[in-house]
Amino acid sequence: MKKRRLFIRTTILTILLVAVGYTLYTQFIADKQAFSVGDQAPNFVLQDLEGNEHKLSDYKGKGVFLNFWGTWCKPCEKEMPVMEAQYAKYKDQGVEILAANVDETDVAVKQFANRYGLSFPILMDRDSQVLHAYGVDPLPTTFLIDKNGKIVDVFIGGLDEQRIQEYMELIKP
Repeated sequence: MKKRRLFIRTTILTILLVAVGYTLYTQFIADKQAFSVGDQAPNFVLQDLEGNEHKLSDYKGKGVFLNFWGTWCKPCEKEMPVMEAQYAKYKDQGVEILAANVDETDVAVKQFANRYGLSFPILMDRDSQVLHAYGVDPLPTTFLIDKNGKIVDVFIGGLDEQRIQEYMELIKP
């Protein structure tokens, strides 16, 4: 009887250790990005706050600054006004900002956009499908896509004005 209990306890402990080890590996060590520099950016279709559809492939020939963000994210909140300022400067030079909000309500996102006077397309990734397709974690994460649809750079974290301007120049056609 004691040998049987020891075997069961050892088996359960082994399974728990494997599960904890796998969880730690996927959270801290495994490369989460599904796509990286040099890859073709995966196409997607998302709706903006007005219900218009936006396909990444429709922006071929333009540089695309694809930013994944949330209203609750402090670095996102800090970079949005700067993105707006740079968008005003670069939109006529063939650079587009697509800001993909992740899984929030239209009301919260509209209030945020109005508070900061955002004019670039804000796309609603309601089920986080595009977020997962791109392997994004954490927010904010920005993909810089050239006129041919190739990923030029990926930046994880909040961006300052100088970095955003450098990136706009980098993807300008």
